[in-house]
Amino acid sequence: MSCPEYFIVLALAVGVGSAVLTGALRRYALARSLIDVPNARSSHQVPTPRGGGVAIVLGMLAALPVLFLGGALDASLLWALVGSGGLVAAVGFFDDHGHVAARWRLLAHFAAAAWALAWLGGSPTLSVFGVTVAMGWVGAALAAVYLVWVLNLYNFMDGIDGIAGLEAICVCVGGAALYALSGHLVLAMVPLALAAAVAGFLCWNFPPAKIFMGDAGSGFLGIVLGVLSLHAGWISPELLWGWLILLGVFIVDATWTLLRRLVQGRRIYEAHRSHAYQHAARRFGRHLPVTLFVCATNLFWLLPLALAVGSGRVAGLPGIAMAYAPLFLLAVALHAGEEEGCAA
Repeated sequence: MSCPEYFIVLALAVGVGSAVLTGALRRYALARSLIDVPNARSSHQVPTPRGGGVAIVLGMLAALPVLFLGGALDASLLWALVGSGGLVAAVGFFDDHGHVAARWRLLAHFAAAAWALAWLGGSPTLSVFGVTVAMGWVGAALAAVYLVWVLNLYNFMDGIDGIAGLEAICVCVGGAALYALSGHLVLAMVPLALAAAVAGFLCWNFPPAKIFMGDAGSGFLGIVLGVLSLHAGWISPELLWGWLILLGVFIVDATWTLLRRLVQGRRIYEAHRSHAYQHAARRFGRHLPVTLFVCATNLFWLLPLALAVGSGRVAGLPGIAMAYAPLFLLAVALHAGEEEGCAA
């Protein structure tokens, strides 16, 4: 079987398997009363089972050894993804089924980040206006914080139907395009396999959602996307900038919202619905327009800029500034970080 045929079969198997498993997880969640009941901090109005993201986790973890045997990734990336993703998903699974204290979750998240960085070889070098900067131990510490932040912001941004899944698919397709553009077409199979696993889940999560992702799925997606972005930086510094641009919608909304809440003296881990996308969903009165707008922003704004940076036509920092500026202005206009009663 040729390489394209081999991957098509794998992607179909992962996607179909994820969809079937999500359906089974929905029945399991209903039987175990794993239900998100709407409250004042929720963005949904109907009690909905949670934990469907486990299908994404199992689908991707099953695909990774197959991709390794097919030569799509090396042992270091395999173990970085399996170890860090598995640990984060396990902690999220237990949290979905009960409660894991924030301090223990955070400790596990940093342990997962340290594991991934150990296998990747630390932080990749950065290219700033054509100058290559080796980050050393400082870079490794910053990379650990980055990974922990990306996996947590993915949890924060998983608040309306379909948004986290569609974001992951857009980022994965963009990441695959960056690999192809840089001449590493075989590596594109890894994010595309993740996209296939997410697509199967999204069949059940697209508005109106029949099941939610849960912490296991959202945390797994965050750490895996973060690890893939750092791994891309080892291939080429420009690719890391490209991945950061692809993640722009979630990074800008979550980071600005967190900063606003810190300034207001609010607890970081306290449940809320003050993200820009949550304010937008309330304005529209439903989730679908916001989820589709995020998808369009990724495809028609962030992806072209990411490709321009990844190909070297635009420098990294100016590319980030161009990509993030309108997202920041939109977050401010939507009163990200402000409680519902305080927004104008």
